Amino acid sequence: MIFKVLYQESAHEIPVREQTKSLYIEAESIREVRSKLVDREYNIEYIQKLDEAHLEYEKQSDAFKMENI
Repeated sequence: MIFKVLYQESAHEIPVREQTKSLYIEAESIREVRSKLVDREYNIEYIQKLDEAHLEYEKQSDAFKMENI
């Protein structure tokens, strides 16, 4: 399954919507996504499981890049 993670780069700063970034990661569950990202100091705002149609839409974006963790 592919998950989209919305996050801020620093967990020590106040979240600002305009600075929210996203990454895409393959995992079996949200818990696995969080465990893969635990060593990064991200402030994770939201993790969304992508269905096939949504994934195809996201792939059309220039910002789409799968993380290899």
